Parts: sequence; structure tokens; C-alpha cells
Amino acid sequence: MTVNRIGLVVHSGRAEAVAAAQAVREWCAEHAVGCADIDVWRNGARHSAREEIDTAGDPELIVTLGGDGTFLRGARLAAESDVMVLGVDLGRVGFLTEVPAPEVRTALDAVQEGRITVESRMLLTLRASCRLKVPQQMEALVRSGRGPMLPPPQVRMECVSGDDWGVALNVTALNDVVVEKLARDRQVSVGVYLAGRLLASYSADALLVATPTGSTAYSFAAGGPVVSPRAEGLVFTPVAPHMTFNRSVVAAPDEPIALRVLERSGQAAVSIDGQLRGVLDPGDWIGVYAAPRRLKAVRLGPMDFYGRLRERMNLTDAPAALADGTAAPLWPVKSPPPSDLAHLALPAAPDEPSGQP
Repeated sequence: MTVNRIGLVVHSGRAEAVAAAQAVREWCAEHAVGCADIDVWRNGARHSAREEIDTAGDPELIVTLGGDGTFLRGARLAAESDVMVLGVDLGRVGFLTEVPAPEVRTALDAVQEGRITVESRMLLTLRASCRLKVPQQMEALVRSGRGPMLPPPQVRMECVSGDDWGVALNVTALNDVVVEKLARDRQVSVGVYLAGRLLASYSADALLVATPTGSTAYSFAAGGPVVSPRAEGLVFTPVAPHMTFNRSVVAAPDEPIALRVLERSGQAAVSIDGQLRGVLDPGDWIGVYAAPRRLKAVRLGPMDFYGRLRERMNLTDAPAALADGTAAPLWPVKSPPPSDLAHLALPAAPDEPSGQP
């Protein structure tokens, strides 16, 4: 696998990210690989993913250096141009990044030599009753020192539009799409439709649709389930609903989830992967469904998702479980699996070779 050009997305506010970015540039110079910084905050304005990719010269690999937020910015660019993304881990509690900063040169060697796995991750996209936009008076309120906002999503002109089906928006989400209240003293009222049929009308602080990848983000904080990123499905989770039914619902990947702001509701904000992208008035709606494109995430080996879950969430064992015995071993078996289990995804124990199933 030959990579001729790399695009860098760097958390410039962290010294270790800046240092790791310099290591990437030096590696690129040594291997005659083009390298372009993709500064998503440049010139005091945000740009579309297509504009940012074009400015960077259409890189074949996006490398992000930061935490999960930086990775989400890089994923947005990678999905737009259908290229790979590699996350260098400089965060604290994230699940998306792959490579520790000191190993970035080794990781780039592995990419260039084809010693990687490209993991396909589900993305979400939208249809809406109208084009999304953020009122000008809101932009100053929500920036909070984080830099300019993203431009409004463009319409996918190749898609058929209609009164019942709205307009198809050229936008993707790796983590989640959120409809949330704007006024602190008033919940948003939303009718939620699964696969075209009303599930229930909610009065809540927010309602969100997450991918399996995004199940450990906002959805998890709101009480939603942890879903393996290798699974397929859409996770609907209400946030602080004023009703008895407050459970998440996991829909099949081909079952769209629509959110319609009800007549007596206040306005609602639409956030995509944590970025405010529009405001809905009563009567407006969005439909969330699996995007036809997928994210190509670079992996250097099998991902120990559940080990990372235990570590990042500081999971501890129940005292009652340990009161009358010893703690359960982290790795209950270390020998190779028998033939009838060889097809299962089982990460290698720490003292086994990395290629062991």
C-alpha cells in the first residue's frame, strides 16, 4: 500500500500534538511523501469538507493528532473523500484514536508497508424538511472561544427531493445527531418515528441518534447502552425525558429514525458530532439513517474495545463479587482457540504475539 500524500489535522493547543505533527512531517520528508496541514480554523472562517480536502491537495491518508474531537474533525474530511484516517492518541478518555504519540513513525511505516487493517465504520446522514442554518444571532453565543462554526450543510443534488421526503443533506456523522432544546426553562417536544411509524412523542432536554461508534459518547452519558463498534445499528436515546419510558432503542441499520418538532414545542438545535449545524422550528423534522459511504479507520492490530472500556471508564469490580474469593483474571485463557472457535474475534493476551487471533 503506497501513500503519496498525507493530510494533518492537529490539536495545535497541545504541545505534544504539535511535536507529534513535526515527527509526521519529518517522516514524510524522509519517504518523499507529500504532507499538508489542514487547519480547520484558518482565516477566521470554517469551510466545507470538500474545500478543505481540495486545499490540502486530496491526501490519501488523514492523520489526526489530538483526542476524539480532533479525530472527528479528521473523520469528517476522510469520509468526504473516501480515504483512510489514522488517529494518534493524545486524549484522556477517548475511544476513537489508535496510536500512542511516541509510535507515530512506526505506525506510518506500517501503513506504507501494508501491515494494517482498514476498519469500516458506520456513518449517519440526514434528510430534513428544510435546509439547515444557524441564525446569525446564535453564532456568537455558541462559539465560546472554540473558533468559527461550520458552514450550513449543502443539499445532495443527485438525490430526489419531495414534500414528504424533504431534502438530502451532504453531511455525515460518525458519533451522533442530536436534537436539543434551546431554552433552559423549556424542554423540546418531539415525535420520534422508527422505520416510518410513530414510536412516541417525547418532552425532553434532547433526543439523539448514535452509531455504535458513538454509543460511548453522548448516548452513554445519557444512560444509553454500550455497543461494539463492530456492530451495525442506530441507537436512539432520549435525554432527561419527562415520561416513564426513558429507555434507548436500538434499530436495525436499514431502519431510519425521524425526529419531528411538535407544534407547541420551542425551537430545537441540531448538532452533528458535537457541532451546531442548524435550528428547527415547530413543524420541522430531520430523518437520520445510515449513510451509503463508510469511514475507513486504520488499525494496526485487533482492537481490544472492551479492555479500553474497562480502562477508560475506570470500571471496578463489585466488592460483593470479591468478598469470598479472588478477582477474575483479565485474560481467562491464553492458549490458541480450538477450530470451532477460530472464526471469533478474540484479541490477543498481552504476552501473546500480536497476530494471534
